Amino acid sequence: MSQQNRREFLKNSGKLIGTLALFGSGINLLNAQGGNTMANANHIPTRPLGKSGFKVSSIGLGCMGMSANHGPARDKKEMIKLLQKAVDLGYTFFDTAEVYGPHTNEELLGVALKPYKDKVVINTKFGFYYPFGKQQLDSSRKTIIRAIDGSLKRLQRDCIDLYTQHRVDIDTPIEEVAETMQMLVKEGKIKAWALGEAGVKTIQKACNVFAPVAMQSQYSMAFRELESNGIMDTCEKLGITIVAYSPLDRGFLGGNFDKNTTFHATLDMRNSFPRLSKEALEANQQVIDFIRNVAKSKSINGKPATVAQVSLAWILANKSFVVPIPETTKIHRLEENLNSCLLTFSKDELKEINSQLSKLVIVGERYAPGSDAAKSVGL
Repeated sequence: MSQQNRREFLKNSGKLIGTLALFGSGINLLNAQGGNTMANANHIPTRPLGKSGFKVSSIGLGCMGMSANHGPARDKKEMIKLLQKAVDLGYTFFDTAEVYGPHTNEELLGVALKPYKDKVVINTKFGFYYPFGKQQLDSSRKTIIRAIDGSLKRLQRDCIDLYTQHRVDIDTPIEEVAETMQMLVKEGKIKAWALGEAGVKTIQKACNVFAPVAMQSQYSMAFRELESNGIMDTCEKLGITIVAYSPLDRGFLGGNFDKNTTFHATLDMRNSFPRLSKEALEANQQVIDFIRNVAKSKSINGKPATVAQVSLAWILANKSFVVPIPETTKIHRLEENLNSCLLTFSKDELKEINSQLSKLVIVGERYAPGSDAAKSVGL
């Protein structure tokens, strides 16, 4: 970032701090009578999953990194403790996929969440494979029928709450996928289904046959593409919940990454993301500086809000039909993330924050241009 741009950014940030000071902390203590700094499990706000009838904790838990793709798999016993602690804290929405591991993440959730079958909603995903290290999308009926039986066994369930097409398979018409999902509902194998990283036309075509209740896509303060490509508006119009994965932008919005941050060369997918290159991490510190300045005007029971909490609270404030699913493998992060439910923004604050965010130029694509991953989103 040039010296001139940085001066302009700091100038704008200074204006924002002054604006936020006018509105105070904007805090909403859900458990204020008890003076508790942790959101009580009985008072966690919930959000509906589309028209499914499900209501889930307004913040869910992404579970992938416990088993795969973010470095070596974590200790299974420790992750079981973490998952069960999450339930105790009030999390009721858990996200996994058959490809995570593969299979080991579903198996982990199957063991950890078996005692809570009636208390939690599990989302798992199908149609995304990596044979011989090459991405393959397959949502044919034959493959889905095989996949659902495997997921049911690993999750130790008779019925899957939410079944998500991981990515759109252009070789299988979405109408056929919707018909297969309708069949699985009638057979009692799933309760509802969702799309993953689908484009507007695909969402609309699916709804014409058998409507999904949710659409999972990346969304954060540093990645707002859904607001400009029509997907956010389409989902709102159709009553479809957005399940926001990477709401902390692959961990960047935790506020602890810098130009010296490195990722495991072979076991961490983030090592290949342009957004997390050394150059991008250095340039995008402007985003962290901005959010940290916002956080200075926010507190929970006298303690300053964190960058991660402001990032998650912003998602909740921006749209009422979005459910973020941040990942973590640490219990104290479970509590930190859930406490973001305690932060609110006034309309003026939110307007000012969004205005300032729109002026920040984010460096780096989320996927390498031309890669399989880049080609399989927005279809």
